[in-house]
Amino acid sequence: MSEMKRSRGRPKTQSDDERRKAIVDEARRTFVELGYRGTTTDIVAARCHISKQTIYRVFESKADLFLAVVGSHRRMMLALPRPEEEDRPIDEALQDIFMIDIDEAAEREREAFIFFVMQESAQVPELGDILRREGMERSRGFLAEWLDIQVARKKIAIDDTLSGARMLMDLLFGGLVGPASRDWKNREDRNRHLRRCIDVFVRGVQPS
Repeated sequence: MSEMKRSRGRPKTQSDDERRKAIVDEARRTFVELGYRGTTTDIVAARCHISKQTIYRVFESKADLFLAVVGSHRRMMLALPRPEEEDRPIDEALQDIFMIDIDEAAEREREAFIFFVMQESAQVPELGDILRREGMERSRGFLAEWLDIQVARKKIAIDDTLSGARMLMDLLFGGLVGPASRDWKNREDRNRHLRRCIDVFVRGVQPS
């Protein structure tokens, strides 16, 4: 009867992508809890159970780490870019892009970061610049590129997709994260409104 051999050697370590994501996720939570000025790479490293040198192998500075957090948050706001092969009805795709049905835990995390930026931007103006440049403007560009694809497929007709992207973001984010987002009776009521916004946009850009 043969004996079962025990596997020996070091346990599997995180890949570079997994390590980077873990650091960024923890950094986002730390920025929200302690503020930008109160957050240090030492604190983030300790919370990740890694050395500060490990962080510096991935991120050159706290500012570089914050940029990565903004990029991660951007993907929490808009599910872009989309798979190249995706070919779905425009309204369904937009509901997914704006993550209307995001779960409550992820929504609370998303809102907490927005609240953090609104508070900190008044005291650290460069944070607002970073969020506008790396968050809103880049998101608008990704959305305009997606609209370009839909125009090329003759699914919509719009002469300025960057303006269309701005219009969509104003409509949807006004209900999702603006001051009016707290006026809804419940999430279902809000989501019905957001779907109406998408429906109005889609009807307006239908090809003749």
